[in-house]
Amino acid sequence: MSHKIGWVGAGRMGYPMASRLAKDGQDVSVWNRTKSKADPLSEYGANVVSALDELHDVDVLFTMVSTGKDLKQVYFGDDGVLSKGSNKSQIFVDCSSISSVDSNEIRERLNEKGVSYISCPVSGNGKAVKAGVLSIVASGPEDIFNTVKPYLETIAPRGVAYVGDGDLARFCKIAHNVMLGVVIQNLAEITILAQKAGVPRHAFLNFMNNSVMGSIFTQYKSNAFTNLDWTTTFTTPLLLKDLDLGLQSAKELGVPMPVTAATRQVVQQHAGRVEKISKDNLEKDFGMLLESVADGAGISLVPENVPIPTGLETEE
Repeated sequence: MSHKIGWVGAGRMGYPMASRLAKDGQDVSVWNRTKSKADPLSEYGANVVSALDELHDVDVLFTMVSTGKDLKQVYFGDDGVLSKGSNKSQIFVDCSSISSVDSNEIRERLNEKGVSYISCPVSGNGKAVKAGVLSIVASGPEDIFNTVKPYLETIAPRGVAYVGDGDLARFCKIAHNVMLGVVIQNLAEITILAQKAGVPRHAFLNFMNNSVMGSIFTQYKSNAFTNLDWTTTFTTPLLLKDLDLGLQSAKELGVPMPVTAATRQVVQQHAGRVEKISKDNLEKDFGMLLESVADGAGISLVPENVPIPTGLETEE
């Protein structure tokens, strides 16, 4: 683990991920569109740069951005990382959630320049990163993956899954986020069902979490559902994007996904409802789906003021 590392993106996910590498003593240089958001990483030993092309000579470049368009700009833009050329041993590792179409195009363009590429989407949020329970799925040339695996395990010590060549990791991530949408919607529905029958939300969710149907996710969301805490971990527009990616892949591969299609319609209706109340709601946590289900059931929600452990309290 002696490579010169570049990191692009210091948002809700990128910042804590980069900080784990910096705290581990790695040689990390970080760029973010808004430099001030990345500046605190210097306290952990990271070098915060002002321009993307300052990362042109890194050995391994990690990226965590919002869209495929953003990633293309980072790599191939006039002032992008490759605007000053590349060396033949560079490895680019992308942790963003982008379509396989964009990712395949990017892979081909990078290969033409002699740059190796690993698709490396993640599962979790910023708190999961800090608590050391982030999950990573990766695909690409196996020898290249093995080179960067120690860095990935620093970011996600719980485990890193290698699933094969090409962009197979993208399909795993899309499938994961489709399930995320279906589960959060169904959890909201049954929680409101129990509440309308007279069961307090915290009591119902406690029962669920201790049952065979409980999970890390249901436990993590229980505090938000109980106390109506919509601090952002993942937004509704991002969930819609991933549901669309899942349905697009299903169409291309000929896989029927009626539950996903129904969930996508409900999430779109939720987005329209909360945006009418305030556009700021679209930047709040997607757990707000609970409020739309409650509204449809004729229930006005109030916080129950019962703190519930999220399971991610072991943050650094």
